[in-house]
Amino acid sequence: MNIKDHIRGIPDFPKPGILFYDISTLLAHPDAWQVAMGRLAREVRRFQPDIVAGIESRGFLVAAPLALKLGCGFVMLRKKGKLPGKTVRHDYALEYGTDSIEIQEDAIQPGQRVVVLDDLLATGGTMSAGVELLRGVGAEVTGAAALIELTFLPGRKRLEDMNVPVTSLVSYDD
Repeated sequence: MNIKDHIRGIPDFPKPGILFYDISTLLAHPDAWQVAMGRLAREVRRFQPDIVAGIESRGFLVAAPLALKLGCGFVMLRKKGKLPGKTVRHDYALEYGTDSIEIQEDAIQPGQRVVVLDDLLATGGTMSAGVELLRGVGAEVTGAAALIELTFLPGRKRLEDMNVPVTSLVSYDD
């Protein structure tokens, strides 16, 4: 099964010149979604995670069922102010400005093996911020994964420069 057949491209979203890869069509197709999760589980299993960390918000859609399939835990990496209880925050630079990502203070035990997940890997800014946050709370980040990778952007290199191996299910070259 070609997973790309179940991912819809929407031109000029969220702004002109951007081609948005919409996974809602994949999520709505039970057979394709099952195959995608099976293939991603096979890839991520080699990183031997104790925990899968999903990046807000579409990353949750991928990471939570993947964690269940792998038999490991799931934690959320969220935007500032969205998690209850004590949190640890990491501020990071964007092309124009800054952003923040948080995790609950007690979500990870020092030394736990964590794979960070999102629906799409592009420039790698948010995912690398997730890696830094996870390392900051004592996690051993053993890998990063995404359903979709835009290979014409530097996301993979950025993560590999941090010594984080990367896997993705499908890639687009332009």
